[in-house]
Amino acid sequence: MSAAESKIAAAHGPPADLPSSAASNDSTVMEKFDGEPGVQDSEAPKSWPSEDSPPDGGLQAWLMVLGTWCAMFCTFGWINSVGEFQSYYETVLLSKYSASTIAWIPSLQIFFMFAMGPVVGRLYDNFGPRYVLIGGSILHVFGLMMASISKEYYQILLSQGVCSAMGVCAIFQPSINCIPSWFNKKRGAAYGIVSTGSSLGGVIFPIMVSRMIAEVGYAWAMRTAAFLILFLLGIAILTVRSRVPPKPQNIDKASLVRPFREIKMLLIIAGFVFLTFGIFIPVNYLVIQAMDAGMSYDLAQYLVPILNAASLFGRIGAGIGSDKLGAYNILVSACMIASVLILALWIPATGNAAIIVFSTLFGFASGAYVSLAAAMVVKISPFPEIGYRTGLLFLFSSFGGLTTNPIAGAILSRDGGSYTGMKVFAGVFLLAGSCFILAARFYSTGLVLRAKF
Repeated sequence: MSAAESKIAAAHGPPADLPSSAASNDSTVMEKFDGEPGVQDSEAPKSWPSEDSPPDGGLQAWLMVLGTWCAMFCTFGWINSVGEFQSYYETVLLSKYSASTIAWIPSLQIFFMFAMGPVVGRLYDNFGPRYVLIGGSILHVFGLMMASISKEYYQILLSQGVCSAMGVCAIFQPSINCIPSWFNKKRGAAYGIVSTGSSLGGVIFPIMVSRMIAEVGYAWAMRTAAFLILFLLGIAILTVRSRVPPKPQNIDKASLVRPFREIKMLLIIAGFVFLTFGIFIPVNYLVIQAMDAGMSYDLAQYLVPILNAASLFGRIGAGIGSDKLGAYNILVSACMIASVLILALWIPATGNAAIIVFSTLFGFASGAYVSLAAAMVVKISPFPEIGYRTGLLFLFSSFGGLTTNPIAGAILSRDGGSYTGMKVFAGVFLLAGSCFILAARFYSTGLVLRAKF
């Protein structure tokens, strides 16, 4: 803020359309660091288009949380069950294809789930969540229904890997973007609560899918999951709404490139690209590594549900903690702990007990990655651009989701089947991502360790 702008602000106060929450949000940090170089890099307008502060509660706000929870259950929770289909495709439906070829199905799911972020974000910013949610629900359920009758590789790739995944993006992103309009002081807790939907989905869907494939077959397992998802998304469509009406904006070059001129935004994007590599490798390879270490299949298939169950408590804890200590502080601490767990526990772990302990602790520590991603973007973004900026974060993270499996597989092949190099890769990338987020935090607050940010 320039000297002239400071005098004008002092004389006239905040803009008329700036809610009291935005004017006072993080007032301690902003009053302390206003005028420092790190706070001046944004050219974005700072006013929020609302006349009052978020209620931080009430029936409509908590119904919105319920709907967003259902959306997260049906999106991130569903993606966590992809491994069950991978084994079925390799052994039965697509047995004539190599494992690396089949692996493109879950890789494309993760890619399209994130890569459509800026487009979905722009639609949300201009039209609100309702119609975007309806379109995403149609794509998600239609893709799963088509996958249930698919017989060829390209059919499953298009239905499950592309159509369903694009729908997932149009469901979870508008849902979480509504939270800032309803919550301010309890925003972190709200993010933590809704993110537990993906954890619980990650526990229920893999077990449900594996049991149903064995008992009623692949087609009805897929259809049953699609019907459950359709029911929950109906709740989301009825309850998810933004308290602040959308204000359509013209798409111009200035608004599209503005986030790339902000150092803080660039640091956050770089950090999440690195974190994505580190987070997904343990999730994708934990089961097969445990079986190679001697764990039975019957026990190994519960490792991912154990990880997701622990992640549920980690996400709630990270959300509540972010309200007390700051989203950046909590995320950096949690991801650094996750990095240490990989390097100090997963690398030497060989017995069943050590692997189960790692699965539990890593699940708890990694919970902050999902629950606080959007919260960090909201912290530094003008309200009318939250959807687009959150979409940018997911877009760049999508490249990590797309290439993590091939890179980890290449490292595994290079090392002759040894998992050590792959584990080191994951741990180092988690540490590097944490350092970028820490740099964004220091850029915003200065070198003050106890600042809430």
